[in-house]
Amino acid sequence: MMTLLNIDPSLVDWSRAQFALTAMYHWIFVPITLGILFIIAIMETRYVKTGDLEWKRITKFWMKLFGVNFAIGVATGIILEFEFGTNWSNYSWFVGDIFGAPLAIEGIMAFFLESTFIAIMFFGWNKVSKKMHLTATWLTALGANLSALWILVANGWMQYPVGMAFNPETARNEMLNFWDVFLSPVAVNKFLHTITSGYVVAAIFVIGVSSYFLLRKREVLLAKRSIIISGVFGLMAIFAVIFTGHGSAVQVAQKQPMKLAAMEGLYKGGESAELIGIGILNPKKDVNNQEKPFLFKIGFKGVLSYLINFDKNSFVAGVEDLVHGNPEFGILPAQERINRGKLAIHSLKEYKKALKHEDKTSANMHLKTFEKNFEHLGYGYLEKPEDIVPNVSLVFYSFHIMVIFGTFFVLVFAVFLWLSMTNKIDKLKWGKPLFILGIITIPMSFISSELGWVVAEVGRQPWVVQDLLTVSAGVTDISSASVQTTFWIFAFIFTALLIAEVSIMTRMIKTGPKTKEGGNK
Repeated sequence: MMTLLNIDPSLVDWSRAQFALTAMYHWIFVPITLGILFIIAIMETRYVKTGDLEWKRITKFWMKLFGVNFAIGVATGIILEFEFGTNWSNYSWFVGDIFGAPLAIEGIMAFFLESTFIAIMFFGWNKVSKKMHLTATWLTALGANLSALWILVANGWMQYPVGMAFNPETARNEMLNFWDVFLSPVAVNKFLHTITSGYVVAAIFVIGVSSYFLLRKREVLLAKRSIIISGVFGLMAIFAVIFTGHGSAVQVAQKQPMKLAAMEGLYKGGESAELIGIGILNPKKDVNNQEKPFLFKIGFKGVLSYLINFDKNSFVAGVEDLVHGNPEFGILPAQERINRGKLAIHSLKEYKKALKHEDKTSANMHLKTFEKNFEHLGYGYLEKPEDIVPNVSLVFYSFHIMVIFGTFFVLVFAVFLWLSMTNKIDKLKWGKPLFILGIITIPMSFISSELGWVVAEVGRQPWVVQDLLTVSAGVTDISSASVQTTFWIFAFIFTALLIAEVSIMTRMIKTGPKTKEGGNK
């Protein structure tokens, strides 16, 4: 793994593209799964408590839509995990002892819990008691979110590697403390922010579909009840997203300052750093010229410093500080870190060579040099200091569009919830544009959710493990053509699956729920 310094750039690009394609398609299905299960569980709880068969009918309708989404989402998730071994074997070797543990727990506990009770949830209506069926529904929701927990813990470790020690003899990381990995502040914030954003998407999906029924003047009771449940759920979720988003930003500022600089288009850091509300980046600007970063911006001086450090006069590092260094604030130049990283790589090679020749004195000398420079290891795979800068435009615009959409969703939840709770929503003179807006908000929520992952993953480039392993060093040394071929195969399959899902769900929505719901269970 440590010798792959001259990897084919096209192989890296196609491997990244294939993983991004799979991950982004997979994430289309995951948010609905995470959130709608809790909405369904709440609806079924209402049925069990009241005995109102209309609640059972509503629950079954949303359960059918969840089932279609879940079945197709599983397919993309399985392929995603296989890609770690096929396209990213060097990465898998480097992190296997850390990354494998959460994924193993996810498979043993969360997926087992989810798959066991999902059968009762779908097929046990007339075979088990009401309370048993309700319990199965809640446990299915819990299982789905536990699956997300372990995967996000693994991703959080990649953003902030803790609780491990690097074994120089095997060139891989070994877990020292599971709780440091599990309770890492980055992992905790990532999990909470990600699942609550999924809840927002699911709640908007329910409101959007309900808007369709109101637009068609069909299933009005189902629509109003669904909007009330999803409106309360979504409003709570969106405020949780805001809170956890702030927590995530604080962690990014501490652990991944380059990502924060890209999110805010901050090239020259300083005290009383400005928070950008809206801005247009200057496409001519890069880290080595004196162009102005923005063509247009509306900013708030000192707000970024306050949000990150709770001190409006505190220092926030910019792109140029991180590339060229800032001795006043203890920031090493990237070139110095590159030099130390190359020294770490060289020392590791010499250490293993000395071990092979049973030269313990030389081995110990090289090991000490390696350990001293280990924190810079990943920089040794970079060619120039500018390589630590991600695509600033993509990260900046993705972040700000996501924030704008999120603010809009607060308004959507509040308006739909208030109109439904006051029983005015089906009596509005201007209801048609509102309901059309509710439907349009569905794709907006998916775009916003995807942009969150763009910020998280593009913002940490070039790292696959922060500061320790670059993307180029993590790929499998295989033919670029084979990765390109499978990219297009996956693109075709995933697009076909998405079209199939949208087609099936659209047909189910147009058909609507069963006319009547009978039975006692």
